[in-house]
Amino acid sequence: MSRTDSGLLAPTWAGTPAEAATCDEAWLSAMLEVEAALARSQARLCLIPAAHALVITKAAEAGGLDVVALARAARAAANPVVALVPAFTALVAAVDPEAAEYVHRGSTSQDVLDSAAMLIARRVLAQIDGDLSRVAAALAATAEEHRDTLVAGRTLAQHAVPTTFGLKAATWLQLVLDALAKVRSVACAGLPASLGGAAGTLAAYGEFARQAGHPDLDGCELIAPFAEELGLAEPVLPWHTVRTPIADLGAVLSFVTGALGKFAVDVQTLSRTEIGEVTEPAADGRGASSAMPQKRNPVLATLILSAGRQVPALSLVLAQSMIAEDERPAGAWHTEWQALREALRLAGGAAFTAAELAEGLEVHPDRMRANIELTHGAVVAERLAVALTPELGKAQAKALLTKASTTPGSTFSEVLRTLPELAGLDLDDLLDPARYTGAAGPLVDRALLRYRSYTGL
Repeated sequence: MSRTDSGLLAPTWAGTPAEAATCDEAWLSAMLEVEAALARSQARLCLIPAAHALVITKAAEAGGLDVVALARAARAAANPVVALVPAFTALVAAVDPEAAEYVHRGSTSQDVLDSAAMLIARRVLAQIDGDLSRVAAALAATAEEHRDTLVAGRTLAQHAVPTTFGLKAATWLQLVLDALAKVRSVACAGLPASLGGAAGTLAAYGEFARQAGHPDLDGCELIAPFAEELGLAEPVLPWHTVRTPIADLGAVLSFVTGALGKFAVDVQTLSRTEIGEVTEPAADGRGASSAMPQKRNPVLATLILSAGRQVPALSLVLAQSMIAEDERPAGAWHTEWQALREALRLAGGAAFTAAELAEGLEVHPDRMRANIELTHGAVVAERLAVALTPELGKAQAKALLTKASTTPGSTFSEVLRTLPELAGLDLDDLLDPARYTGAAGPLVDRALLRYRSYTGL
């Protein structure tokens, strides 16, 4: 299947499953799927002949429409469904002219496009769910393997106190599990079909029902079978101007890319040449520079970060579109389409990329140990301050250690060994960073317990 938008300038999602799920052809297919579902649901209520609904469904499945021509024609009415309906009707008429009379019966453009958007979102969220599950499994394994692997904790870019790499991985895992929970919540209950008619009253649906000999039907009866045909949630009301589903999607996709962005930015930082504590998984051509042959750039983390910096802005666009005047807005609805598609693409691409990064991440404990020794014991200054407080008081202990850490010409540990105030302390023990990781290990265990409880493992 050819894809009109190839993603030349969007390597985060180009070539990932999100590309196929959100391309122009996928959107066109989803809109046709909605048209077919509408016909089938009306046939279920005996509002149109079942045989005609079958013809419409088969024509929708066969496709055959020119997506580029439809895109160009959409400018005339400012939305693609207005161009789609006559083109699709002609396809049906070529097979069965009588069936063509029942295409799009009672419907409006927003019913079709909003329902199609929910179908696209459902498919992308399923991909994201699978990829986040892979990320979580890989991070859980990393956290367990490196539960006690010593590494420098860093705050404001500087060494702070010792921690473990397992706790770092557990922190990433916590965010990914949070993201997974949000994705599943929206996917399970927050993707409704859209059915309202011209102004959200279902009037045309009800009028066609009366013409078909069902004066007792007002249109509401069609909502449940229509949603069921699409596998979407049944809305309470038409949501032409109740944009909760779209705003929720934007918020969840923003959280997903933010959670993965935390993982990515840490990997990017830790893979710096002068740090070298982790390395991205290698692959032919990955991380290459056009000018510098020696480089192996952290490109997987870079792609994830690119998504993390774009999706919040797209989410804001979707949230602003909640301000929709009257019963159908001019501009707010139209603004959502590309922002939603790009947010889905970026989040889907980021999740796919993060799974590869998490599963292949190379960890270098020896480099971590070497880095933590760079400050010659200063990384445990907090521990020493606690040890000295009973004898010197909190303020004096801190002042003494601050001076020791800034004495020129000597290392922190060398200065400490000359101080009479520390003569009775076991400095070898106090200066051992492995003895000051606090509850890092038990905290990793807590994160792994949540993971196992969440996955049932």
